[in-house]
Amino acid sequence: MMAIWPTWFSLLAHDMFWLSLPVAEKMLRPLIVYGFLVVALRIFGKRELAQLNPFDLVVLLTLSNTVQNAIIGEDNSVTGGLVGAFTLLAVNYLVVRFLFRHRRLDQILAGEPTVLITHGQIDRAALTKELLTESELLTVAHRQGFESLHEIRLCVLEPGGTFFMEGKTPRADVQRHTELMEQLAQLRLQITQLQQGIAPGHQTGGQEGPVAVSGGGSGDGSIRGDDPERLVSPDEVCPPLSADAALGPGASDLAE
Repeated sequence: MMAIWPTWFSLLAHDMFWLSLPVAEKMLRPLIVYGFLVVALRIFGKRELAQLNPFDLVVLLTLSNTVQNAIIGEDNSVTGGLVGAFTLLAVNYLVVRFLFRHRRLDQILAGEPTVLITHGQIDRAALTKELLTESELLTVAHRQGFESLHEIRLCVLEPGGTFFMEGKTPRADVQRHTELMEQLAQLRLQITQLQQGIAPGHQTGGQEGPVAVSGGGSGDGSIRGDDPERLVSPDEVCPPLSADAALGPGASDLAE
């Protein structure tokens, strides 16, 4: 039993980790497939990535199995799979960094967005270019909450296969948010107006200043004024009291 264990373990390790192909070939195969898929998806358009019908989905699902043998070759080892995966990740990282620094080249390889609907009008030439039908576009509109294409003001097919749609009228949640913001702005304006209207009335409580007196009077002790809006000083409205008047009638006798 002890003699069988090392033999079995060595056979298992050989089958799992021993490369039957050179390392350079294991790295070159994923590179070729990667470049082919990037160019092929660029040529055949964005609809393959959008998966608008079952045929597009089937193509994407079987595409990986189709090129699987081209990537792995005659090698089924774990080491070969790890080498191929690392090669794909490293190449994609380098390509992304290179395209990030060269935006013009990125636009050429990835493509430009296609405007399908502008100002509510369907661009049939753009639909033909992308091999899209109105029924497929309507299906995408239903996914984004639109009942018909007449509700859409702008529709753009992005290079990655995603659709951007903007309605002619704001959606219910957006419209409700706009109404709430408008009502809040009106309340703020009313509060500001109330504060501005109340503030001047409180300034006469503890401060001296001219007071507007309306109407005229006659006789002693009355406030005379020919102008109904004449401004009088606080001393005219309430003249200052003398010491005797403030202390009372017997204040002078007590002082003597």
